[in-house]
Amino acid sequence: MRFDVFTLFPEVFHPYIETSIMDRAAAGGIIEIHLHNIRDWARDRHHTTDDTPYGGGGGMVMKPEPIFSAVEEVLGKPPSVKVVLMSPQGKTLDQDKAAELSREESLGIICGRYEGVDERVRQQLVDEEISIGDYVLSGGELPAMVLMEAVTRLMPGVLGDPGGAADDSFSSGLLEYPHYTRPAEFRGWEVPQVLLSGNHAGVARWRRKQALIRTAQNRPDMFETNALTALDRELLKEIIAQRPDLEPAIKNILEG
Repeated sequence: MRFDVFTLFPEVFHPYIETSIMDRAAAGGIIEIHLHNIRDWARDRHHTTDDTPYGGGGGMVMKPEPIFSAVEEVLGKPPSVKVVLMSPQGKTLDQDKAAELSREESLGIICGRYEGVDERVRQQLVDEEISIGDYVLSGGELPAMVLMEAVTRLMPGVLGDPGGAADDSFSSGLLEYPHYTRPAEFRGWEVPQVLLSGNHAGVARWRRKQALIRTAQNRPDMFETNALTALDRELLKEIIAQRPDLEPAIKNILEG
């Protein structure tokens, strides 16, 4: 997978990439990351990349010429790869979208700034807009790093545990179960005995049950798009008996 990132601030990417899983993936030849400074394609002597919006209003808007020139010189005219714009107006990034993008051979990523980009960039150059949440940041650099890591960790050979990504929250349709490590007792808090038992079936059942509890508590909406298995229904009924506080939420899930 090759990432071509178009930004006004390429320097902000290096510290995170160099201390993240992306650095190892790049060293292993699984991904390539190419950072392009949009200012390098601004033709005036001041390297101007923004201007006041037509019609008035506060803030500045990124000009179309440098963005088009940068993307087309690097990716072709028209671009030969998928181009996404990081934008709060886009569809929210989730695990399914990350998995979809991980199947691309190359990906172009445009990072907006200020009040955003000229609308012609959206209409003529971008294939898709992607958001990382319903809030506004100063630019698309942080969202771009989130997108790149979410995609990278789904690629074969990136994680030390081949099944690690499949166990993550959202990959299974539920939030992830709790994790424990040594020591077995810390300040009077003990690791659940089932995790120390060596009973693999018991551990798997406990983990699924805990994932159901955590999802029912924090993200019950996730059950709307994920079918319950027979085991899930059995475990949810057990949870009701043990956790009366979750009974209303779980009854809605079981009846949904």
